[in-house]
Amino acid sequence: MSRYSCSGIILAGGLNRRMNGQNKALLSVGTRSIISRQIDLFQKMFEQVIVVSNHPLDFASWEITVVSDLYSLRSSLTGIHAGLFYSRWPQAFVSACDMPFLKKEMIDIILRDLDPNLEIIVPKTVEGYQPLCAVYSRRCLPWIEKQLKSGLLKISGLFPKMKVKTIPENVLRSLDPDLISFFNINTQEDLNRSQTLFSNLEAS
Repeated sequence: MSRYSCSGIILAGGLNRRMNGQNKALLSVGTRSIISRQIDLFQKMFEQVIVVSNHPLDFASWEITVVSDLYSLRSSLTGIHAGLFYSRWPQAFVSACDMPFLKKEMIDIILRDLDPNLEIIVPKTVEGYQPLCAVYSRRCLPWIEKQLKSGLLKISGLFPKMKVKTIPENVLRSLDPDLISFFNINTQEDLNRSQTLFSNLEAS
């Protein structure tokens, strides 16, 4: 498998309040942790793999780059900023650490539109943008910094300022019919559901 000429960034710096402080990245779905699956996939697909976490020792067993937030504000936008800051490549694919079913095919759909002139490539479904399964250019950094300094933490706040390509739902469903790649774990109920989904996928 040839690698994409960009970084793969996994955001693992959330507060995990609804999971009683458990690090969601280290939760197991099936027999493996979510982060283990993601790192294996990213190492096959990207020239550089970065995990953004303020608890770097949690990821010491993997041969990856682990970085911490550069701003004290806790948000996904802060994590994107840190990942892009340390990226060796002009563009990076960014995902959250709590997406146990992220498919290679979904990443391929997003990255096939990789273009140095674009600053963001983001999927869009009927539920809205999926900004934590998207591509960002390092050219976003100064704009992200402006937002963070103003306390504006919505990722979509970047979109009007950037050259953005959206990928519509019908295209996304062509290789991920149930959009299972976007399933993420925020609560114990989500974790329980993920175990059922995993069992069903294994049996199919």
